Amino acid sequence: MTKKSKGEAATPVEVDNTAEAAAAAEGEVTAEAAAEGVGEAARLARELDEVRAEARANYDQTLRMAAELENFKKRVAREKETALKYAEENILKELLPSIDNMERALEQGRADHDAGALLEGVEMTLKGLLASLEKFGLKPLASVGQSFDPNFHEAIGMEPNGEVAANTVLKEFQKGYLYKERLLRAAKVIVATGNGQ
Repeated sequence: MTKKSKGEAATPVEVDNTAEAAAAAEGEVTAEAAAEGVGEAARLARELDEVRAEARANYDQTLRMAAELENFKKRVAREKETALKYAEENILKELLPSIDNMERALEQGRADHDAGALLEGVEMTLKGLLASLEKFGLKPLASVGQSFDPNFHEAIGMEPNGEVAANTVLKEFQKGYLYKERLLRAAKVIVATGNGQ
């Protein structure tokens, strides 16, 4: 090549060679970039497929867990309903009239001294039944001699009595019972008016 001075223009052959070299270099870069882009796209597509599969698995697992939770809730609700339906309180209420009948039989037997064996048997039965019920939380209320308490007593009559203070329970016609510190049945009682009034 000949040396050119400053103001001299480049020859057309030299310009063409430079342009061809630049175009060839750009073509190589573009082909490499395209190959890299295709590889990157394939990798991203694989990762996307893996993430989608994992998301489907998580979704299926979540649906199964939600169904299990719903079944658990239904089972607990059924068990609770059954427990409430057959609660001990209802059983105890059904047994109270039997206790009342036994107590009346004992009173009658005490009045008629000829029925000693019957009286003893009924008394033992009553004690056994009461002991069994106490295991479940049933406790009889003490009423006679106590002050009348409308929370625990139901007054069915009043009698004048000068020996005790007014509003004292004189007689008990039907025992009251507590069930686990809760009133199951109020005692039916006769209350003193006091001072013979």
